[in-house]
Amino acid sequence: MKVLQINTTVNSGSHGRIAEDIGLSLIQMCHESYIASAYTGRPSRSQKIKIGSNLDRKFHGLRTRLCDRHGFGSKASTRQLIDQIVKIDPDIIHLHNIHGYYLNIRYLFDYLRLANKPVVWTFHDCWPFTGHCSYFDAVNCYKWKTGCHNCPNIHGYPKSYFFDNSRMNYRDKKELFTSVRRMMLVSPSQWMSSHLGNSFLHDNEIKVIYNGIDTDNFRPVKADSLKEKYKIKGKYILGVANIWNERKGLDDFIKLSSMTKPELQIVLVGLNRNQERKLPSSIISISRTENIDDLAALYSAAEVFVNPTYVDNFPTTNIEALACGTPVITYNTGGSPEAIDENTGIAVNRGDIGGLISAVKEVLENGKNHYTHACRERAVRLYDKNDRFADYISLYRNLVKRT
Repeated sequence: MKVLQINTTVNSGSHGRIAEDIGLSLIQMCHESYIASAYTGRPSRSQKIKIGSNLDRKFHGLRTRLCDRHGFGSKASTRQLIDQIVKIDPDIIHLHNIHGYYLNIRYLFDYLRLANKPVVWTFHDCWPFTGHCSYFDAVNCYKWKTGCHNCPNIHGYPKSYFFDNSRMNYRDKKELFTSVRRMMLVSPSQWMSSHLGNSFLHDNEIKVIYNGIDTDNFRPVKADSLKEKYKIKGKYILGVANIWNERKGLDDFIKLSSMTKPELQIVLVGLNRNQERKLPSSIISISRTENIDDLAALYSAAEVFVNPTYVDNFPTTNIEALACGTPVITYNTGGSPEAIDENTGIAVNRGDIGGLISAVKEVLENGKNHYTHACRERAVRLYDKNDRFADYISLYRNLVKRT
């Protein structure tokens, strides 16, 4: 069986690692795996296909900023991708994030409709069924249920400076994305699944497959040398993100730092240099890292992992922390609280800094050992990548059999 995945990245970030691990599972079962992406700098066990160039993405980004037509640039690079797909002749085409200034959705979906191959589409955010934004709940807008127009989040990703073409985008997405007959939708959370059922994609079969992680790599480990390297003394609260912004709750961590005891440090992973300069001295910053061993050590040594995300689907950082035996405190946002139960963490109302502080105090009073076994057990039972990606391969096989 040949499977070709399409995503913004390969083996980088949460979605890129998911695509990479699905590919590895395929290879281990003697199948062929291809991953097409805009960013291919990271090593991969799958056969990599580069989509477009930096210059192409810049022009696509400019078109988005000026015209609010994200997803309708990158014509030449998408034609080249389709030529390569035709040569490979995959049995399954698996879509992940198809936004990110690198694909033309009209060209891609016209090909998918005519090729009539089984398509799996994992929804990592809401962009496919809205007229503009990747997370409608950032502004509590539900126009996507009937038809987007007058977008209240036009300056949110993918940002447009001048025009609001959300009505046209919604119409074109609906036309294109409902034209592919043999398409299975996969949701990483019950939250996303329920919204897909209320979108223009509701006629498609929808299956929930939670994100999976490598629970052999993400496990409780000692971190003495790493704490010494980053001058972390005593107990600390951990936050991790690929990109820190208001959506990920960076400002809330700054507020939290001013309200916690000086001896309780906050460690944030993934900040850029400009963000680091604005941090109070009570927050320790660590640059973004792809080193899984370092991440596992940081998760393991933390007293609690805090994820004050304002919009999210099913963040893998939550389950990485659980696998390392660390309880999770998160906002009641999207599918984020689905990762935990009463034995492994606490969900707090979005934006409730007082609630965050109370939750942190509760975890500290109970002691980390109160949670560690339940956290690890839950991660291994529900989120081990071997089980979750076996679900994908089983799905592939069933779709091929329907041919």
